[in-house]
Order: sequence, then structure tokens, then C-alpha cells
Amino acid sequence: MKTLSSYYYEPEDLAANISSGTFQSDGMIIAPCSMKTLSGIANGFTINLLIRAAEVTIKEGRKLVLLVRENPMSPVHLENMLKLARLGVFIMTPAPAFYVKHQSVQDIIQQTVGRICYVFGLETVDFQRWQQPS
Repeated sequence: MKTLSSYYYEPEDLAANISSGTFQSDGMIIAPCSMKTLSGIANGFTINLLIRAAEVTIKEGRKLVLLVRENPMSPVHLENMLKLARLGVFIMTPAPAFYVKHQSVQDIIQQTVGRICYVFGLETVDFQRWQQPS
């Protein structure tokens, strides 16, 4: 993934540019987001750059999307998600939109990516929006 990135920092580099609010970004997506990472963000437990960058994203009022991967969810998970949602964080699951009638796993992935991009106002070619059946 380093070759696809504009920037790359080691997880333990808490002094990286992205750990500062002056680093320009439209927001942040954590996909997948473990409950450990979600808990660190929700409770200000800055043990790595990922959590620090997410905290900065919230602090600066930028969009933060967490694609949570745990299932089933415990009351602790739900409380941490609610805490973040109340701060404006988008909590999403990689659950397929069954109304689209996907033909493949790739279709499910594309729909999930499209939903995440939609949060940032980005259009994707293969994102199918809900349309009432005629």
C-alpha cells in the first residue's frame, strides 16, 4: 500500500505530520476499524499514530468514517460507537445493501466503497442508490 500512498508514516511515529491539525485533509477513513482502535479513539487513549490522527480529525471538525468489523457487538462496543457518533463520527459496517441484489463479492465491496465515498461527496461509477421499485 505504500506505493499507492501520497504519504506514509510508521504507526509509532506520533510526531508525523498527520498528527497535527495543520496537516491538510478532507477527513479520514479507518477501514477496517477494530474495536480496540474505536475504543482508543472514543476514550482518548493515544497509543499509536492511527488513533492520534483520528483524534486530530475530530478535533479539527473533519469527517471521520469508521468501518467497524466486530460482530456481534457488546454493550461496551455500542457505547463507544454512540459516544463517537454524538461527536459527528460516521460509524459504518461493511454490511451489504441487499436491495441492490449483488452478483458477486466485488459488487458488495464496490457498494460499501461507494457508501463511504458518498460521505465525502465523491461520486463513484458503480454506486447504486436506492430507487423505489416501479
